[in-house]
Amino acid sequence: MLKKTSPLAVTIGAAAAFGLTLIAAPAHADTEVDEPSSFTSAFTVMATPDAVVNTDGVATPGEPGATGTFSFRVNSDLDIICYDIELTGVSGDYQSPARTATHIHQANAGQSGPPRIAFPNPTPIGDGPRTSSGCLQGPFTTGVVANGADTGSGFTLAQLEANPAGFSADSHTVSYTAGVVRGQLTQVPVGGVDTGAGGTATAANPAAGADIGMGIGIAAGAAGLLAAAGVGLHLRRRAATR
Repeated sequence: MLKKTSPLAVTIGAAAAFGLTLIAAPAHADTEVDEPSSFTSAFTVMATPDAVVNTDGVATPGEPGATGTFSFRVNSDLDIICYDIELTGVSGDYQSPARTATHIHQANAGQSGPPRIAFPNPTPIGDGPRTSSGCLQGPFTTGVVANGADTGSGFTLAQLEANPAGFSADSHTVSYTAGVVRGQLTQVPVGGVDTGAGGTATAANPAAGADIGMGIGIAAGAAGLLAAAGVGLHLRRRAATR
């Protein structure tokens, strides 16, 4: 059977390494929901081992050869984030002081920062790709406490939309507790509408229901990385019902 790590099965040493405190496992607030009919923004992440830093902001490379692609669609009016995550070349079980080991952190490139959203860890654990997809609605919790409050407390997706470059996505494993891969969020169009300027893509727009191919670079830095990796990023629509 595949080993699944309990959110509470975290060592005291690991929690101390993050400078965070575990909370006593109440039911978390963020709720799994169906995909909304519209989005206010969308983001993509190409996560690599070389982008990982520890809690002191010191480069701490993740697993060699591992990559991660994160696609996020946001409806900030409803505080809903839909996600498609794929990890490749990742070995071993997950580990994190947070409720899960796959996060969005509020952290600039090269800096550490607290997790704001905890996503279900991609599965299955093994040699092949690991994937996770769904939608979560706030209020968000992470299962860790800093300065007396859960690090997701008070966070809204409008904050992410206001400064996407100030957020990173990553995942953590037993062998790479600082992060197995990490990358910064890059904003992309939703359904042909330039997001971040008041535009909203709806299901009535055919482009909003189609995969958004990211074969060419989104930004100068991302372009070279995507071309080198040969990865096509897609924002996949989920079914209206589960």
